[in-house]
Amino acid sequence: MTETGFIENDERQALRKAVAALAADYGPEYYLEKARAHQHTDELWREAGKLGFLGVNLPEEYGGGGAGIYELALVMEEMAAAGCALLMMVVSPAINGTIIAKFGTDDQKKRWLPGIANGTLTMAFAITEPDAGSNSHKITTAARREGGDWILSGQKVFISGVDQAQAVLVVGRTAESKTGKLRPALFVVPTDAAGFSYSAIEMELISPERQFVVFLDDVRLPADALVGSADAAIAQLFAGLNPERIMGAASAVGMGRFAINKAVDYVKARKVWSVPIGAHQGLSHPLAQNYIEIELAKLMMQKAATLYDCGDDVGAAEAANIAKYAAGEASARAVDQAVQSLGGNGLTKEYGIAAALAASRLFRIAPVSREMILNFVAQTSLGLPRSY
Repeated sequence: MTETGFIENDERQALRKAVAALAADYGPEYYLEKARAHQHTDELWREAGKLGFLGVNLPEEYGGGGAGIYELALVMEEMAAAGCALLMMVVSPAINGTIIAKFGTDDQKKRWLPGIANGTLTMAFAITEPDAGSNSHKITTAARREGGDWILSGQKVFISGVDQAQAVLVVGRTAESKTGKLRPALFVVPTDAAGFSYSAIEMELISPERQFVVFLDDVRLPADALVGSADAAIAQLFAGLNPERIMGAASAVGMGRFAINKAVDYVKARKVWSVPIGAHQGLSHPLAQNYIEIELAKLMMQKAATLYDCGDDVGAAEAANIAKYAAGEASARAVDQAVQSLGGNGLTKEYGIAAALAASRLFRIAPVSREMILNFVAQTSLGLPRSY
């Protein structure tokens, strides 16, 4: 792609090939074996970090590649297309790395970014609460000052990968001293901090990254745990949400490619009545439609990443939401069709596609639901009245 077009330049093509080669060395068998054993893909994560793939979007002065979200999304897509999606890439370098790089102090950048970039440190992200759901304005996790420290109390839910993280970027709220008005604020909380605990949520997803409820029981933090301003975190928070949506789209596009490739290989080789079943339009047309839908979603993902990297936050917000919606829908349909194309074999462990059924639904729910995206487009793009 050129810097603003949709034909990838030599550097991006080379990055795709390098990431695809690494992921192929591990493959879906490695990924699913780890997932079913509730183990992490540590070997793949470490190697991706050493090769510079995890921090490709972070500033060079802090160990990153100095590129953009486009390149990080490219890494995510190729990993997922090889059956090795690394969910914590959405969280650690894309959300947290971006926020700290943009709003952190020099000391915070030096402390956190090099480890995030090379994969030796993983940082989770905690915003969702049991009662607030998608309404981030209604979070109740509270931060109060006590001397020079912050005291953080509250509860978070559906927080990915806490058990493999050394720290969590927590979205809380502070009481403004004059008016008492609650304002959102971002805090880096080490996972070994006193008062910080978590409990796994049993999911039907087959994934190496587990989901957790997080409890913050009067967690005492130093003053420098606050990232950016105590009363400006809405802007800071949304600086991480566009990359989150772009990365979600990238993972869904990659999963769609993975499913389509599995199905195509099978229907080419499988013969009934001496004819490959892929010759029948009942199978070839749905797969062709899946391919078209994935390619369209990928194009919008590329647009969103390009706009974001060019500094067009408003344009990137619309494109990122549309990309996430399109990719989530297309990926779920592609996985479903892949299972159908394989028939009974599509539900076996041997062929490795059934495990993606539940995972493909994730992208229609998280990191933002399809319904909330439709709300955003209706109100922001079309100017329709707000419904909530």
